Amino acid sequence: MRIMAKRVAVLGGGVIGLSYAWELRRRGHEVLLFEAGECGGQASGAAAGMLAPFSENGDQPDDFFLLCLESLQLYPRWVEQVEAASGLSAAFVRSGSLYVAFHEADLLALETRMRWQNDFGAGARILTGAALREAEPALTGAAVAALYIPTEAHIYAPLYVRALEAACRREGVRIFDRQGNVELRSLDPVTVSAQAGAFEAEAAVICTGAWSGSWQEVLGLDVPVFPIRGQICAYAALPDRPVRHMVFGSQGYVVQKANGTVVCGASEDVVGFDTSVTERGIGRLERWYATLLPGRAGRPVHAWAGLRPATPDGWPLLGPLPGARHIVIAAGHYRNGILLSPATARAVADWLDDRAKDGASGVRAAGGGDGRGTGGGQAAGAPGARTWRPESFAPERFSGNRSVAWL
Repeated sequence: MRIMAKRVAVLGGGVIGLSYAWELRRRGHEVLLFEAGECGGQASGAAAGMLAPFSENGDQPDDFFLLCLESLQLYPRWVEQVEAASGLSAAFVRSGSLYVAFHEADLLALETRMRWQNDFGAGARILTGAALREAEPALTGAAVAALYIPTEAHIYAPLYVRALEAACRREGVRIFDRQGNVELRSLDPVTVSAQAGAFEAEAAVICTGAWSGSWQEVLGLDVPVFPIRGQICAYAALPDRPVRHMVFGSQGYVVQKANGTVVCGASEDVVGFDTSVTERGIGRLERWYATLLPGRAGRPVHAWAGLRPATPDGWPLLGPLPGARHIVIAAGHYRNGILLSPATARAVADWLDDRAKDGASGVRAAGGGDGRGTGGGQAAGAPGARTWRPESFAPERFSGNRSVAWL
C-alpha cells in the first residue's frame, strides 16, 4: 500500500511528540514540531523511565495493560533504532523487577498476579528467603517475598529524550522549540501560529501533555486532561552495593539509573500547574527509601517534580477527531508516557496513513502479534483508550469519569 506523504504539524515536544514526529518522518512525511519551551522539559525529562506494565498493573489484563505490554515488546528494537539514528545512548536496561511483599498475608495476592501475568509472557516467579537476598542484597530483611519479573526494563528518561530529539533532527524533522505561545488557528487547513511564523499543514497531532485541555475551544469539545504533580528524589548509588532491579512496593519504587543515582518515587498530588518540591512530598519518599533499602544513610542528592497529564479514569485520549480525521489527539498518558511512546507513535502514524481500522483492538507491531507473543497478527488500532462513537460527542458526556478515544 503506497502512502501519500503529508505535511504534519506535531504540537508538543515531549517524549510523545518526539516519538510521533520521528515515526512519521521515517514513513516519509514532512514533519514540523512545535514546542513552547525545551523539548522534554516537562514530565518527559522528569520521569523515572520505567517500562513495567506488569509491576504497575496488578489487577487485570484490560485493554490498557495490553497497550502497555505491546509497547514494552516494541522497545528493544525501537530504542536500537533511535540510538542508531541519533548516535546517542538512551541507557535501556533490561533489569527485571521485584514487587515486594512485607506480610505473609500478601503472598496470595502475589500468586494471583503471577498466574495471570504469566499468561501474557511475564516469566514471573516468587522469590523468598535466600533466593530473594541473592537477587537483591540491598533489600530490607523485612521483605518476606517478591514477585520477580525478568522481562521488565527501564530507560534513563533525560538521555532517551535527548536521543529522540537528535534522531528527529537527523531525519529531517523541523523542530521549532522555545516558541512560547503556540496557537492552532485553523483546523482546515491546519494553521499553526508560533514565534517562528505561521505554518500550514495537511494534518496535526496534538500531544501537549498536561496542557492539552487548552485546545478544547478550537477543537469544539471538552478535552478532560489535568495535571498531577509527581515528586521524585534521587540518592547517590553505592558502587559496591548496587540496586540490581526495579523494586516496587505499595508505597512507591526505587531504580538505579545510568547517572549513578538511585531514583525513589513518586509522591502525587493535585495542585494545578505548580512544580515546586515540598518537604512533605519528599519526606514521604525518604521514609519509604529507608524502609526498603536500610543502611543507606544520608539525604537525597536531588529532588524534582513534574506534571503528569491525567484523565478522570487514567486511560489516555488517543485517536482522530470525528469528522476531522486529519487531526489526531494523543494526550492523558499519565505516568506511562515513556513506556507508551513506541506503540502510540505507531498507532498515530497508522491513523494518519489511513491504515487503522475502526474498532480494532490491537496496535500493529513489527511482525504482527496478539499481545501475548504468539505471532497471530492484528489489525491496527489502539487498545487502552476509551472508544466513543461520533454521536457521543456532546460536551456533557466528557464531564463524567471516562476518557475518550476517537477511532
